[in-house]
Amino acid sequence: MKNLRLIITVVLSLVFQQMIVAQQELSRSIDDSFSVNGFVLETNNYNPISDVNVQVNGGAYTSTSLSGRFKISVRKGDEIMISHKDFQTIYYMVTSNDDIRIEVQSISEASQSKKKAKENTFKIAIDSAQFYKKISAEKSIQFIADGIPKSNSVTQNAEAFQVLGDVYMYWKQYDLAVTNYRISLNNVISNDVKLKLAKAYYNNKNHQESLAIYNGLKLKDLTGIQKVLSYEGLGDVYSKIKDESKATKAYKEGLKVAQENSIQSKITDLNSKLGEVYNTEGKKKKAEVLLENSVVLAAQENKTREVEQKVKFADFQNNNKSYDEEIEIRKEIINDIDTIEKDSIISNESSITKQKQNYKIGNAYFLQKEYKEAIPYLEKSIVEADKKEDLIVKKDAIKKLTDVYVESGNFSEAKKTFDEYVKTVDQLYIKKEQEISQAARFNKSIAEKQNRIATLETDRKLTLSQVALSEEKNKTQQLIIYSLIGGLFLFAVAAYLMYKYIKQQKLANNLLALKSLRSQMNPHFIFNALNSVNSFIATNDERTANKYLSDFSKLMRAVLENSEEDFIPLQKEIELIELYTKLEHFRFKDKFEYTIDVDKTIDIEAYQIPPMLLQPYIENAVWHGLRYKDDMGLLHISIIKKQKGIIAITIADNGIGRKKSKSLKTENQQKHNSKGLGNIKKRVSILNQMYKDKVDVLIDDNGTEGDVGTKVVVTIKKD
Repeated sequence: MKNLRLIITVVLSLVFQQMIVAQQELSRSIDDSFSVNGFVLETNNYNPISDVNVQVNGGAYTSTSLSGRFKISVRKGDEIMISHKDFQTIYYMVTSNDDIRIEVQSISEASQSKKKAKENTFKIAIDSAQFYKKISAEKSIQFIADGIPKSNSVTQNAEAFQVLGDVYMYWKQYDLAVTNYRISLNNVISNDVKLKLAKAYYNNKNHQESLAIYNGLKLKDLTGIQKVLSYEGLGDVYSKIKDESKATKAYKEGLKVAQENSIQSKITDLNSKLGEVYNTEGKKKKAEVLLENSVVLAAQENKTREVEQKVKFADFQNNNKSYDEEIEIRKEIINDIDTIEKDSIISNESSITKQKQNYKIGNAYFLQKEYKEAIPYLEKSIVEADKKEDLIVKKDAIKKLTDVYVESGNFSEAKKTFDEYVKTVDQLYIKKEQEISQAARFNKSIAEKQNRIATLETDRKLTLSQVALSEEKNKTQQLIIYSLIGGLFLFAVAAYLMYKYIKQQKLANNLLALKSLRSQMNPHFIFNALNSVNSFIATNDERTANKYLSDFSKLMRAVLENSEEDFIPLQKEIELIELYTKLEHFRFKDKFEYTIDVDKTIDIEAYQIPPMLLQPYIENAVWHGLRYKDDMGLLHISIIKKQKGIIAITIADNGIGRKKSKSLKTENQQKHNSKGLGNIKKRVSILNQMYKDKVDVLIDDNGTEGDVGTKVVVTIKKD
């Protein structure tokens, strides 16, 4: 009875402990959240789209404003779903707190988009299956089952069954992977699929079948990477069946091809595998050199690969009872894991988890009978395993800690840890039962889907047989069809040539339009600038007027020098707007002050911008916003780096705003609204067609109350 009460008390305490851990994890997840801003625009004309649904999977929800903007709380790794009745739903994965820009097909093209979607249903199904391959086997298989009836060729059929085989390989259903790779090869012979089938046979322990495929490949028909995979696969099979001499030969051949083709990842793998074979053969020195070399090679790829090879090297030292060397390597590995975990999550199945490395360090100390040194590492392993819910390592670490206490004569602690070991085994047993139950349901589900797919393939073969019989009887019709195809081909060639001609004409027209717009820009700008000069000369002394004219002549020289270019360096445009803003400030000193801030981290020589792009916006800010203010205004021009390869140029004023400015204009002024801005809009549109959306311009109010001002944001992409 006492033991029963003790067991109940322990179970309740464990449940309570798990609840506390769960609450802590929940608190941590909440602390990781942050807000991101975004906007949704049409692809072609960059018009904002309002009332778009923006939702984090299982989390926050919002919708876009009239300006197409939204703000939502997310965590790194969240998936945002952007949906609207007029375009296809978009999924966006959050990787940082940078602003999100979503471009969708324009609403006018929605019907065309739906039509194309119907024509590409097979490709969509296969792409979806590949997307869900590592997320949900059932969803992935269902997409393939939906896609197979839409297949219209043996090539597409072969692709569908190849992807299905890939899904089964990932989920370790190797027998089903073999079945589907074979069906794929029955449709279309492919060396890639043969290599995958051989690997599936190997994983399914059908070693002779795997060898037969590898040995049946014709090396002259293989690419460099295919040859490497073939030799590596042969080496894996021979190593598994304990034929070390043939394994060594295969790995050496693979390494030679990998080095000839500079396939770095395979050079690392084959050095490592060759070292493992040498170790099995008792050639310790050769093995050590190769395994150590694999660590150096892996370090040239990435930190994760380096740590994986270090683990293999540490295992080698353990097998050869070089425990001090093993301990030093594993301590390095634990420090490296801290670096890796800053950017990624390591699964419990990986060999490079902290709990496993701490356990193996403790085990190495135990094997040297250094029990005092073993205890803290085994305790760390238990804590890490508990934190990561890795019951297998936790069980092993507690058992090893019990052995340490027994060997060191501390029987009271040994009893405590053994009791904890029993509890952990019970927890692991329950977890395994749940996993077995889930696996049974999973196997039943995929078996049903596989049976459906097999039926579809049988029906397809029957249909193909009927089609073949029909084609045999209608050779005359085939001849007519081929003639039509030939005619269509000629028509397609003619259409292509016509398209190419039209495209060239369009380019020529665009160049003429740009030249025309530039010729309009310069007189317009000079006319406005001379108005400023005339007004200033009429109201100021001769010396100041001369200074003004001197600056104006510099500005004119810069404008004329750049007038024939589509793009100029950003540095030249900055010099131009500094001159222009200085001139306007001469005239309206009592109306506004101005600042020009350029982010020092931006390489202003590396960015290109259409000449005189910014001047009309500055002109509008002064003439239609700031000069009507009752108090002193402010014009702020800033150039910042938005993200890699993209900068944002902001021209913001606290003037009276666009709405109030419009109300002050005469009827004639409203009819002839800012010719400069109209030219700029046309130029940006043409340049974006020619240079793939290099420039983007957004105009909005700068505030919400009083003199709302105007803010113009010009986004420039680096070449």
